[in-house]
Amino acid sequence: MASPLRRAVVTIGALGLAGLTAVGGPAVFAKLVARPHTFTVSSVPRTPVALVLGAQIYPDGTPSPYLKGRLDTAKRLYDTGKVRAILVSGDNGDSHYNEPDGMRNYLVRKGVPATRVIADYAGFDTYDSCVRAKRIFGVDRLTIVTQGYHLPRAITTCRLVGVNAEGVGDYTTNFGPVWRYGQVRELGANMKMVVDVITRRTPTLGRYESSVDEALARG
Repeated sequence: MASPLRRAVVTIGALGLAGLTAVGGPAVFAKLVARPHTFTVSSVPRTPVALVLGAQIYPDGTPSPYLKGRLDTAKRLYDTGKVRAILVSGDNGDSHYNEPDGMRNYLVRKGVPATRVIADYAGFDTYDSCVRAKRIFGVDRLTIVTQGYHLPRAITTCRLVGVNAEGVGDYTTNFGPVWRYGQVRELGANMKMVVDVITRRTPTLGRYESSVDEALARG
């Protein structure tokens, strides 16, 4: 019969292994799913739409460096003909904070036609943005743009909710404590992704928006 100490060691080891699997498993899964669909601006296949995920906007409407990197990447995709429209999806949860308009205004100032930039005002997280791209804007195929460490989860989330997503990551800010914090944060965020997909959580929805269809119809 095993001694109490041995049983305790085995139990602790089993719990530790279970914890590592719960935390690390979703991250490994996301990387495996996303790997064949991860590209650079020059190598990514053409898709109709770029989906830019929101990040911090400053009070004067200026994108933070992380968001600017995403938007500049999307503009390069548009300029090189890799996409024909850009869907900017972010947080507009209160009247004093508006990521989508800041994102849209930045792209228009940089030369992207206003008719080619569509704002999604209820992209409160990655899962919401992917589900809404499909169910509200009718997008079945897109190129998702975000920071490189976030890209595996973003691609995987979209593909798990029925969107044929490719991805391009921005690495212009891949230094310093904020980037490292983001990498660590992805461990918990990947666990949330699994829960969201399994439970089929319903984000904020509403009526169908034809703005992406109209943008693409312009040729």
